[in-house]
Amino acid sequence: MKKIIVLALLASIVAALVALDAQQYLSPDFYQNLFIEQPLLTAAIFFVVYVIATALSIPGAAALTLIGGAIFGLGWGLLLISFASTIGATLAFLMTRLLLKDWVQAKFGSYLSKINQGMEKDGAFYLFTLRLIPVVPFFVINLVMGLMPIKTWTFYWVSQLGMLAGTAVYVNAGAQLGQLNEISLAGIMTPGLLGSFVLLAIFPWLARTLIAQLKKRSAFKSYSKPKSFDDNLLVIGAGAGGLVSSYIAAATKAKVTLIEKHKMGGDCLNTGCVPSKAIIHAASLAHEAREAKSVGVNVGKVEVDFKQVMQSVHTSINDIEPHDSIERYEGLGVHCMTGSATILNPWTVKIDTEQGTQTRTARNIIIAAGGRPRVLPIPGIEDVGYYTSDTLWEIQEQPKTLLVIGGGPIGCELAQSFQRLGSNVIIVDPATHILGREDDDVVAQVTQQFAQDGISLMTNCKPKLFQMVGQVKQALIETPSGEQTIEFDAMIMAVGREANVKGYGLDNLNIQLDERGNIQVDEYLETSMPGVYAVGDVIGGYQFTHVSAHEAWYASVNALFGHLKKFKADYSVIPWATYTDPQVGRVGLNETDAKAKGIPFEVTKYELKELDRAIVDGQARGFVKVLTVPGKDKILGATIVGAMAGELMAEFVLAMRHGLGLNKILGTIHAYPTMMEANKYVAGEWKRNHAPEKLLSWVEKFHAWRRK
Repeated sequence: MKKIIVLALLASIVAALVALDAQQYLSPDFYQNLFIEQPLLTAAIFFVVYVIATALSIPGAAALTLIGGAIFGLGWGLLLISFASTIGATLAFLMTRLLLKDWVQAKFGSYLSKINQGMEKDGAFYLFTLRLIPVVPFFVINLVMGLMPIKTWTFYWVSQLGMLAGTAVYVNAGAQLGQLNEISLAGIMTPGLLGSFVLLAIFPWLARTLIAQLKKRSAFKSYSKPKSFDDNLLVIGAGAGGLVSSYIAAATKAKVTLIEKHKMGGDCLNTGCVPSKAIIHAASLAHEAREAKSVGVNVGKVEVDFKQVMQSVHTSINDIEPHDSIERYEGLGVHCMTGSATILNPWTVKIDTEQGTQTRTARNIIIAAGGRPRVLPIPGIEDVGYYTSDTLWEIQEQPKTLLVIGGGPIGCELAQSFQRLGSNVIIVDPATHILGREDDDVVAQVTQQFAQDGISLMTNCKPKLFQMVGQVKQALIETPSGEQTIEFDAMIMAVGREANVKGYGLDNLNIQLDERGNIQVDEYLETSMPGVYAVGDVIGGYQFTHVSAHEAWYASVNALFGHLKKFKADYSVIPWATYTDPQVGRVGLNETDAKAKGIPFEVTKYELKELDRAIVDGQARGFVKVLTVPGKDKILGATIVGAMAGELMAEFVLAMRHGLGLNKILGTIHAYPTMMEANKYVAGEWKRNHAPEKLLSWVEKFHAWRRK
């Protein structure tokens, strides 16, 4: 009944507005003429009109505010408009709450639980921030807040206070305009009017600055800030994100300390990118040696010395290690420390080293603590033992049967490598297919090669139990057709990674984590604690070395120079590669992503079996697939499956980053015969599909006429 009454009342108001020609009440002429004879009636009419316009979310509140300032001046105009806008906003808030809140919360309550908790805890501050910084239109705030668990009185007084400064700026501008007798250059160039325009322009910046200061004051109230600092920047973690952050700080002549408790270079050098690519290289050589007979090169039986393979992996690490060493970074101007860091407050870090314990202070801190492999808590897993991508590189004996849990990029790369080195590999994954983020045609290419290699794929399956039967390791696997027992010699757990968020004092700062347990950062990579930033695997997102380095630029620049200018982290063009054989390279959208996001696209595909270089190299498989805006050559994304896909992606990354379309790639000379020509040929396919048929028919007639 309440909803029916409200709807009937709204219908009556709208009908009355139409009957009374409400448009006239939005004109300055109406109020100017009436104000001369009846100022109080004018104020009353203006107040009611403003309330109704705000309550019904009628566009033009800014114009009405200027009119109010011009008619009533700064003092009375501010008084009228401040209360009218807040009352109108509260009415809009109440109408939305009455009509929609119960339905929205009932239907989407599970999705809104986090938002509801945040609103119940800090709703007043969120609302004040939105009111003070008009990023979101006020009428949208009125309607959305009606759906949230915030008290009506809280909404009213926070809105009254939050909108006051912005209202004053607009009313003042209107008052200055109202003092003009005529519109002329001389009239406009008065100090008062120019000042009001300047105030309008800089108000958002002033508001943001005020909010930032209030946020800092609130966050820092429990801590004592040092009078001076040892460093401009202190970085925790010497992986890719930490190394680049500290390098940028040193390059800009800031004083920076880098703390690492294990080895410089982090996961990428010691347990990730470098060792995995080294073992992939060894496995590729073994595979190529076996396949060489297809072109008449017989090398006999291929024998793999697994211990020497692993030794070569560690040799690769040792050869690259100087690039990330303490000596190199000390030479670049970075103060490096080996020890365990504990953040005590937003500016102070305790470092436990072999020589003892010390503390250092810094104006800003960057957390680059990385991540670690996730391990599923399956019964019996500790009894049988397992490797992860962190611990695998200490293995000395090649397993006869290797069980790989997880069919993502890491699991697939390691599985194929061990299979080609001589192990019998079984992949178990709960998804319907491996490489779950890739398109079906991509998965089909890799799956076909895995079958040729002899890898056993158990998709849509998951391990239920591990156990030791005598000296034999067994896994009980739940499959669509029932339970199956598998015997194995060694197991790799490759089911993703999780952030390192414990052991270095995050609790001391009450830094917020997201629903997946990653450190939560804003668009500038700043955590919930002002002045403390985070990059890399510890914040989730794209967990690639090159993305960590990319984020490090933004975090370090914002930390060092954010008081002057801040930069939002740009994730618009992120490439990645999976180093299976065939390789899979991607940038931007693929078909799966585009469909999920409802983005229209066209697909152009070029098969590598048509490419001369691929044919002579025995790599005539795979394809280049490009998604474009329908009817245009603008690239939305590209996927390459085949030899050297990771390298071939670079051209599409460059094109997307700088807004170049397929026509530009087609018009670029590519050396022959190279794999890179595939990029040009896919652009040519797009061009043929978009040939101007009508124009070509006229050209054909022209040529025919020329032959007569």
